[in-house]
Amino acid sequence: MGDVRTEQRLRELIGGDAQPIVLSKTAGQLNDLTRRFIERSPFCCLATSAPDGSCDVSPLGDPPGFVRIVDDRTLLMPERPGNRIADSLRNILANPRVGLLFLIPGVDDTFRVNGRARLVDDPDLLAPSAVDGKPPRLGILVEIEEAYTQCSKAFIRSDLWNPARHIDRSELPSAGAIMASLNAGRIDAEQYDRERAERYRKGEGLY
Repeated sequence: MGDVRTEQRLRELIGGDAQPIVLSKTAGQLNDLTRRFIERSPFCCLATSAPDGSCDVSPLGDPPGFVRIVDDRTLLMPERPGNRIADSLRNILANPRVGLLFLIPGVDDTFRVNGRARLVDDPDLLAPSAVDGKPPRLGILVEIEEAYTQCSKAFIRSDLWNPARHIDRSELPSAGAIMASLNAGRIDAEQYDRERAERYRKGEGLY
């Protein structure tokens, strides 16, 4: 098994350099057309990295447009209640470089943003991100450096949005089963799943 260790070898394997038309899609800000991908997206992935190079990708979701466009060069992401491990947030404090991938259900094109982030707690800035009357206490303000659409090939290959390809959740281990396996059976899997489902049904901890 051979390792690819040089860009020259990499280029040989992938077939050369990117075409100029592909490179031309990258912009340093949004415009009237690209704004729509963010305004209609209910879900995005946030990539961050720590000073030691370790990486984290976190899913973020809310009603469409939850990532607010402050202006064509600035985005605001509300921070909702989570598990308090705060991997992404701690990474941003140490390394502001972030990457965002926006998805829209049923749409094969995605939208990517790379930039620099900082954490903000300004109540006036965060107030418009309230859901059910509950504003976030914290937000992630992203200064856009690169913004561009991503081609559909991954979604075409995966057939991601095809309901006929979707599997039933019961075919995979539950969160409780995984927790029990990691804790030598000290956690009751069925109880964990039941209590979590009830919290979600009541909307507890979502906002």
